[in-house]
Amino acid sequence: MTRTTRRPGQALLSDARLARLLRRAPSWLVDKVPRDHRESDEAFRRRRRVTAGVSLAGAGLLGVSLSQKPNSTSFYALTMGVAGTWVAGGLASGPLHLGWVQTPKATLRRPLLTPVVAGAAAFAGFYGAALVAKRIPPLDAAVSRVLRYAQQGSPPLVLTTTLANGLAEEVFFRGALYAAAGVHHPVLKSSAVYTLATVATRNPALVLASVPMGLLFALQRRVTGGIQAPMLTHATWSVLMLRYLPPLFADEPSVNDPHPAEEL
Repeated sequence: MTRTTRRPGQALLSDARLARLLRRAPSWLVDKVPRDHRESDEAFRRRRRVTAGVSLAGAGLLGVSLSQKPNSTSFYALTMGVAGTWVAGGLASGPLHLGWVQTPKATLRRPLLTPVVAGAAAFAGFYGAALVAKRIPPLDAAVSRVLRYAQQGSPPLVLTTTLANGLAEEVFFRGALYAAAGVHHPVLKSSAVYTLATVATRNPALVLASVPMGLLFALQRRVTGGIQAPMLTHATWSVLMLRYLPPLFADEPSVNDPHPAEEL
């Protein structure tokens, strides 16, 4: 894998803060498991070309999908198209890995319970943030307009597209893009691109949500060396958000507005 040389004394301040945070956590939760994901320079360059092109295509399609009317055929078709773009790009970029998690007994296993707990904890934090957002008119309106798609849509179809996109994002952003970021600051680089892609939705609530969740998913990718942990966390978080957030904003007029609204 191609590596770039870091100039002495230019460590990012954010890296130092992240390192301090990680040192406070149990070692079995934050220590990177052994992995050998080396690839040739040519394969690495190809991965970067693929992820660059797919990032632009997927972000553009994401923006178009959330400009459609809730519960419309075009909305469901385009959102599934976004998921397909992320998955196709992830698979085309090169090898992907499920990853491992270290247990307190220093053994390795596939991540399962810990990512689900992390997803539930993330939801609890976002539910608290949503209670605050209801008191801030611009955020209240932004969240309400996102939740229109759940409130007005077909529950089975909304659940399907939500899960499909959540899992597909992990295949691409924490699978292909994280690997394409290289060995220096992959957590910050992949999270930044994830947030930039979300800007295409033109919704401040989604952009703000992408920052902490992108970092959480990327940290899970860093520790486990694969996409299984962030996929499980993303799925758990998404299902809980879909189940419990719409009722919280059900009294907002914009939740029942059938017309898409421009944001940002």
